Formats: sequence, structure tokens, C-alpha cells
Amino acid sequence: MLSRCWLAASIVIVLTACGPAAAPPPEPAIETADQQAIYGLGLVIAQRIEAFSLSEAELAIFELGLRDGVLEREKKVDTTKIDALIQTLANERSTARAQTEKTESTAYLAKLAAEPGASTAPTGYVVRTLTEGTGASPKASDTVVVHYHGTLRDGTVFDSSVDRGTPAEFPLGGVIPCWTQALQTMKVGGKYKLACPSDIAYGDRGYPPTIQPGATLTFDLELIEVKAPSAPETELPDKP
Repeated sequence: MLSRCWLAASIVIVLTACGPAAAPPPEPAIETADQQAIYGLGLVIAQRIEAFSLSEAELAIFELGLRDGVLEREKKVDTTKIDALIQTLANERSTARAQTEKTESTAYLAKLAAEPGASTAPTGYVVRTLTEGTGASPKASDTVVVHYHGTLRDGTVFDSSVDRGTPAEFPLGGVIPCWTQALQTMKVGGKYKLACPSDIAYGDRGYPPTIQPGATLTFDLELIEVKAPSAPETELPDKP
């Protein structure tokens, strides 16, 4: 009798395990303003954790933590250690992504350097003159007015004053080293094709979520104007 019961139970278990997998639940509707806002909240969080490059398995763990936090359920880790653990993981993932990007950028920079008229500066940037300028060259202490169109290796535009239709103005000493160095070799009216390796751009940290760690940046760059720093005002002595 016991053996028959055991056999019947085993058959039920096997049939259950081997039966068709349950269909995934349908995606929730995203129609009302509240639903759209909540969905947008998910997109914002996704942007903020993009640098971690989570796998599907890791994303499931993340979702579990999110549910436990939102629903105020029992936490499965020592919450006093979370900040340190997250920082360690962030550093490890950032370093790995930066190294991968820099390795892949080596061939990209070599290809650009091989183009007719291109040259590589001692600090590593690759430049090709599109139009020779005829005006003054800036110093690091000057303010410059430029038009630029910045792209990643895959052609993705990350920033562009050209697209905005308004030139940018900034102190030359306050930008990435690649720009500070290259712009001092330009003359007003000149145009460059400029490729900046990460070491003289945003480094291993990048500028998430737009610029990934270790990213090489390419610019179409036009120097429009150079503004020398204003002379400090001289204070007049007090009247006797």
C-alpha cells in the first residue's frame, strides 16, 4: 500500500516537473499618466545602474532587493555593509569596462591615425586638419568660442553644439586635457577632426550614462573666437 502511494506521488511530481512551463504573466498596461510615470521611474533607475552591466541573473537579484525594499520585507543581507559592497562592485565593473573599451579603442585610434593628413600627438590624441585657420591661436588661460560635434566610436552623438545651433564658450583651461592641448595648436577659423583617448578625456570613470569608462571620443571641432582673459581691475587708493 505504501509503495503504491509513493509511486502515485512520484508520478504526480514527474508529470508536474515535465509538463509545459507556465506562460509568463502579461506585461502590465502603461496607459494612464501614473502608469507612465512609474514606468519612467524604472527607466531612470536603469540609467543609474547601467554602469554595473548586470546580467539577467543579476537583474533578478536586483529586482528581489527592490521588492524587499519597497514592500518593507525582511532584508536578506547586512544592510550596514551595503554601501561598501556597492562601491566595491562599482569600482570593479568600471575598471573592467574601461579596460575593454581602451583595448578596442587601440585599433580605432590606429585607423584614424592612418588617414591621409592625420597625425598623433605625443600625448596620444589623433588630429586631422580639415580647414586651416588664419587667426590667432589660444593660450590655456584664454576663453574660446567653438562649434563641436562629439561622437563615440560607434558613431553615437553624445554632445553637439552644432545640433543645438549655438557655439559653446568656455575657459580653455577648464575642459578635458585633449581639448586644452589640441585647441592651442589651432587658429581661429580652423577646423579639426580630433580623436581623444580616454587618458586625456574622461578616464576610467567616464561620464555615465552618456560616456562609458575608458571611452575614446571623436570631435569635429571649429575654433570661432579667442577671448583673452580680462585684466584685473586696479583699485584706486583712498582719498587722503
